[in-house]
Order: sequence, then structure tokens, then C-alpha cells
Amino acid sequence: MSASPNGHRPGRAADGPLRLMTVHAHPDDESSKGAATCARYVAEGHEVLVVTCTGGEAGSILNPAMNRPEVLENMTAIRREEMARAAEILGVRHRWLGFVDSGLPEGDPLPPLPVGCFALVDLEEATAPLVALIREFRPHVVVTYDENGGYPHPDHIRCHEISVAAFAAAADPARFPEAGPPWQALKLYYSHGFSRARLEAFHTALTARGLESPYGEWLANWSTDRPDPGTRVTTRVECADWFPVRDEALKAHATQVDPTSRWFVVPPELQREVWPTEDYELVVSHVDAPTPEDDLFAGLRAPVAAEVRRAG
Repeated sequence: MSASPNGHRPGRAADGPLRLMTVHAHPDDESSKGAATCARYVAEGHEVLVVTCTGGEAGSILNPAMNRPEVLENMTAIRREEMARAAEILGVRHRWLGFVDSGLPEGDPLPPLPVGCFALVDLEEATAPLVALIREFRPHVVVTYDENGGYPHPDHIRCHEISVAAFAAAADPARFPEAGPPWQALKLYYSHGFSRARLEAFHTALTARGLESPYGEWLANWSTDRPDPGTRVTTRVECADWFPVRDEALKAHATQVDPTSRWFVVPPELQREVWPTEDYELVVSHVDAPTPEDDLFAGLRAPVAAEVRRAG
């Protein structure tokens, strides 16, 4: 069993095996949302599969150092290479669903989405390949975005929709019978990374130490049109030991992540002190798992171990 970068050795996976699937809209989302959690569970000996719905072809180049013609001309291939490197850093398995990036529409009125993009694919058609992956990988836990997509990108919202639909359909032998034998994943979570409380905590800690905070404007413009996702958190997974792994995975997405950006302005020791967890909302559970929790596998270890013993 692997130790954390700081030498910490969590509980053994011998009472598993336990499997986690995280479903994301674009390459780089897996590294900005729950990456340290995934790295922790891999280090504990569990299996983690990251599913990426689109190729991220429509993503803008957000790192000035990568804003070159040859990068723009080869965006699809480069983003696949970036994703492969990030998966290697995190130690996760990875699969593409193969849909086309919808892009983020901008303007008033908003322009129509491109024909054939992920957000416009029929929901049943878009759900089918994820059902097949769930039945193939047989995750105990599935993590995706909430109904707002984490933020209202059309691909994030569609990612939420197919994840919820596939979680239910994969267990139903009458649905998608060609996709393999049914599998009941036991828990479904939404990832909540950008709560107001988290931003305020970092902003306060930075300013108290005389450091410049990039979060003041963000907080000043915080929308009150929808509830703060932080109020929905049920589960906080301590994973500060793996924040450096998360950051390296983020940097692997060099077209999307500027290493001088606000992603990296909070010193690692301050992150550990102020907010050492990644946060989730338990949405569906088929096991007894009282909240609040500190583990996505809470309530699963004993029944899964018993099932393994019976099968053995």
C-alpha cells in the first residue's frame, strides 16, 4: 500500500476492493474537482476511474505561454495528451465517452450551441455509454456535478444529467440490456469545490497574513440567485497530503491552467491549515451512511468485504 507524500499510511484496502468513478465534462475538470480525494484513495489501494464526457476541443487557451498557432491547430490531440499525463500523475484509470465539446456560449442573446455537441445529444443516447462503463467497472461510488453543473456550462449540466440517469439505469436490467449485466452502485455524490465559505476562509487567511488575495472580487460578485453549494455539503474528505499531487495534475493541463494563476496563490501549508478537505454532497445511498461523513466509502467497507468473502 502506498504512503502519502508526507508518509501517512491510511487504512488498508484489503477490506475492499472498493471502486470509485468520477464523471467530468472536460479534460482538466478531474484535476480541479476532487483530484486530491482520488489520489488519496489510489494511495490506499482502491480503484478509481475518471470518465471524461468530451474531448475539450472548444476550450480556450487560458495559459498565455501556450497561446501559439501550433497549439490551436492541434488542440484535440494536445488535450488528450494532457489528460493522459494528469491521469498518470493521479494514478487513476481513465476513459473517454467521446462526445463533442459544446463550448461556453457568450453574448446577449446567447448564440445557439453547435450542431452535434454533447449538450444537444439526446439524453438517452448520451446516457448509454456511461451505463455501459458503470456496468463494466462496477463502481461502489459515483461522483458527478450538481444540477447547476458546478457552474452553468452546458456540458457540465449535461454531465450531471447523464450521470444521474446512468446511476439509476445501470441497476435496471430492463434498461440498456445490450450494455452488459446490471450493476447497482451504492452511493451517488455531487462534488462541491467552490463554496462561499471556502473562498471566504482563504480570503481572510491571506489578508490576515498580509498576502494578496485573488478572491475579493470573486466574493464581491458572488451571485445570490442560487443557494451556496457549501450549505449542501454532507461529506468532507481529508486529503491535504495529496494537494501537491492535485496541483501537479492541474499543471499537466498546460493549455487550460496558468501556473501563475489563482489556482496556486494559496501556500500549501495555508491550504492544509484553513481547508484540508474536499467536499461533497451525498445524494443517493443504498447503505446505512449517516451524515456528516469524512469518507466517500463510509458505510461500504463492511458489506463489500462480506460480499467479497461470500464470493471467494
